[in-house]
Amino acid sequence: MPYPTLANPEIQRPVSTILIMFSVLLALILNGLPWEGIWLMLRPDFVAVVMLYWCTHKPLRVGIGMSWAVGMLADVADASLFGQHALAYTLLAFGGVVLHRRLQMFDLRQQTTQVLGIFALTYAVYALVHWQVNGYVVWPYFFGCLTSTLLWAPMSVMFQAIRQMRVDRE
Repeated sequence: MPYPTLANPEIQRPVSTILIMFSVLLALILNGLPWEGIWLMLRPDFVAVVMLYWCTHKPLRVGIGMSWAVGMLADVADASLFGQHALAYTLLAFGGVVLHRRLQMFDLRQQTTQVLGIFALTYAVYALVHWQVNGYVVWPYFFGCLTSTLLWAPMSVMFQAIRQMRVDRE
């Protein structure tokens, strides 16, 4: 994401709590849609993408605690092992908060390659929990890591467009 220049000054609107909560709620709803077959394996983790975006762009407002709480809601909504999503989203938020300055220095393409590692860690937590509970790992589930990473760029552009405000020169 390039820095604003004097020829094209841009500022961002302050992010309202309503926007953050609405985006997280919408992501929870998208995760709860009835996915089946190969689409279930390819389904991106919408909540993870949204939480990572807010953790990297507003780390003082959205952090590890909120990610844990949203993870608990995702566990209840998904009827999965209680704490699975909370653990994964907590590690995701930790990565986002720790690396938020680094990620903001890169352009969108470079950010996408960086968040692949964070999403891989999140999906590794899912796989580890599944392995501990069921005794085997579903490897095709990692395709969701790739689709979540591919969703990073359009989701970032969308949120930036919502937050962007052009300054009119007089």
